[in-house]
Amino acid sequence: MTVVITGAGGGIGLVTARELARVGARVVLAVRNVDKARRAVAGMRGDFDVRRLDVADLDSVRAFATSYTGAVDVLINNAGVMDIPAARTAQGLDVQTATNYFGPFVLTNLLLPRLTDRVVTVSSQLHRFGRLDLDDLDWRTRKYNGLAVYEASKLAVVLFSLELQRRLTASGSHVRSVIAHPGVARTGLVTHSPLRFVNRLPFLVQDVEHGALPLMYAATQDVPGNAYVGPDGLFGFTGSPLVRKPSRAGLDGAVAKRLWQATAALTGTGT
Repeated sequence: MTVVITGAGGGIGLVTARELARVGARVVLAVRNVDKARRAVAGMRGDFDVRRLDVADLDSVRAFATSYTGAVDVLINNAGVMDIPAARTAQGLDVQTATNYFGPFVLTNLLLPRLTDRVVTVSSQLHRFGRLDLDDLDWRTRKYNGLAVYEASKLAVVLFSLELQRRLTASGSHVRSVIAHPGVARTGLVTHSPLRFVNRLPFLVQDVEHGALPLMYAATQDVPGNAYVGPDGLFGFTGSPLVRKPSRAGLDGAVAKRLWQATAALTGTGT
């Protein structure tokens, strides 16, 4: 089994890479910092292939997809940023939305012809507070608010999975689209956010090892298409992996279809 994991140089991505490799998967770490990722897996047991991919840079996404010619059994769209200051990518896109949503959208569409089993895209329980503006996905006319952008990008991920699964089913494909969220895991994701205080509240947060469990479950277990996998504890913050339900907004098929169309027009991919 070959698994491609974005953002696997640290945090839950690295734990997921380590554990999947340990049980025999060939793991491709698609990362911005190749040297850091190589150091991270040095000495680990397993078959690792470290390749450069900046998921926020659509040119980098396309270059990765073009250069990677082998089959992919599982794609895990893990790379993400949270509540960062406003910034634009080389293509002029909002960095946070590009990292969390536009990049995974493009990467998935480009690799889809070579995917054999499933796509796992990482969302967040904060998607439940997300608000989308399909006329301003890139935050050009609205006032930028880092946390609101994060919430919207993670709602977009949930809707992306819904529409992707609809399209896969309609085409007769056996590939599945699955969503995973780590609950509240103690990682560097909240470094820039006022929410970083949660890392000091042990009853609300779990370690990175447990945070990676929903990703591994979503990537390996026989879950249905568009399953939403996260911790089974109170509010989905901590616990063992369980298939739960996303927000009602995340199950709106009409909005999911319109979001796909708007994203395809913006990125030039997925039409």
